[in-house]
Amino acid sequence: MSRDSAFQDTALPLFAGMTPIEPGAKLPSYIKDHRKRLRRRFRDGGPDALPDYELLELVLFQALPRQDVKPLARRLIDRFGDFNHVMAAKPARLLEVDGVGDAVVTELKIVEAAAHRMAQGRVLNRPLVSSWDALLAYCQTALANQTTEHFRVLYLDNKNTLIADEPQSKGTVDHVPVYPREVVKRALELDASALILVHNHPSGDPTPSAQDVTMTTAIRDAAEVLGIRLHDHLVIGKSREVSFRAEGFL
Repeated sequence: MSRDSAFQDTALPLFAGMTPIEPGAKLPSYIKDHRKRLRRRFRDGGPDALPDYELLELVLFQALPRQDVKPLARRLIDRFGDFNHVMAAKPARLLEVDGVGDAVVTELKIVEAAAHRMAQGRVLNRPLVSSWDALLAYCQTALANQTTEHFRVLYLDNKNTLIADEPQSKGTVDHVPVYPREVVKRALELDASALILVHNHPSGDPTPSAQDVTMTTAIRDAAEVLGIRLHDHLVIGKSREVSFRAEGFL
């Protein structure tokens, strides 16, 4: 059975709308029981026990406590593709989906921010030698689902401990302006000994462009003059990343 046909089979009239329950009125048993079953499955089996749209329902429960949120969860997944892309979607695009209001956008952005903060906490102020996999996971969490290019600089001390992770600039779908002078200037302000550059390719393909290589070389050369080492430049795609050092560009 296809995913679409499965949805059609279960899209009974009972679940077709999102009519709010009147304040003070009891929730219908079908909503209460469904929420109870979903929460129990999550507690017993963890997030892997739920498909994306049901995990999204759990989040929407908080934003819309008195509505059946199953149809909205499915609309969001249909529009954006999966749970991660729903969380990363821009508020303006989320608001285009029928049933999404400020409460839903706020709840989704809280979950997204929490995921970023937790991933960052696994790498900040820790030696990268022992947390490289966590760093890659953090970069994927922060950048893989962005629809425009973002450029970040990770600043390290002389023990290769991450002391700061800062956005340098945002760009378009295929270009982001980067200024080597500003990158190196900030490294001096932080008393950093080394750098890691990170940016994403919204196309999903992390293959470095000629511009990426030229820009990286310029930053490396500017940093070396001041005794600052460029450890790597990571290009983040949808499901994988490319390391300049591993590929021989540095």
